[in-house]
Amino acid sequence: MSHSLYDDTTPEEVKNAKGLHLITMSTPNGQKVQIMLEELKDLYGISWTKSFINIMTNEQKKDWFLRLDPNGRIPIIIDNTQSPPFPVMETSAELLYLLKFADKNDVLGFTDELERSEALQWLFFWHGSGAPYQGQTNHFNKFAKEKIPYAIERFKNETLRVYGVLEIRLSGKYTGEPREYLAGKGKGKYSVADIGTWPWVKGWSFSGFTEEEMKPFPHLLKWIDRIAERPAVQRGVGEEYTMK
Repeated sequence: MSHSLYDDTTPEEVKNAKGLHLITMSTPNGQKVQIMLEELKDLYGISWTKSFINIMTNEQKKDWFLRLDPNGRIPIIIDNTQSPPFPVMETSAELLYLLKFADKNDVLGFTDELERSEALQWLFFWHGSGAPYQGQTNHFNKFAKEKIPYAIERFKNETLRVYGVLEIRLSGKYTGEPREYLAGKGKGKYSVADIGTWPWVKGWSFSGFTEEEMKPFPHLLKWIDRIAERPAVQRGVGEEYTMK
């Protein structure tokens, strides 16, 4: 506790944690890592501890949190098996860290380099092109103090465009072979690419999209339902991660 990661204001449950520790709130970004950990629990029996913070109070902007993640965003994982403890920020980086250090058999990744590249492409696609647009759709549609029609329309249309990209991939429009998952040969394999994308896309209704607007994406909707059936996914978005 003498290292600079922690100070006197760091919550006790954070600075005294052993092994993997997750600081989260069950938003789409939080759910990515929550699901990944739950999947790894089913595969290997891994364990971790967790702390919840309410981002609506800007707890993540306080100095103790910024020491761990200067960007002030949840979730963050701290690997206390490293010396000194090693914090990992940014959800895609967190998924890849857990894949590297906890998924020894690459069940949620790939050993084939081309398949691995596919997974990275789709993981980064959503991180850079999907989540920002849908996040801004949520903001201007639900939380902005002033309703700005141009902003709402722009980000809504961009999110629908990105949904269309996922639909192209899953439908096999240009390959002639529909897919069940985003990366991997043939119909694909459930992987970090799906885990990094699903928590946002499944919230299309919350973002304000209607069933009529989602009709052009039948393969995407089936993909949402397919992943929602996984026990680890259900736990990763479930009551255990709800702030009391």
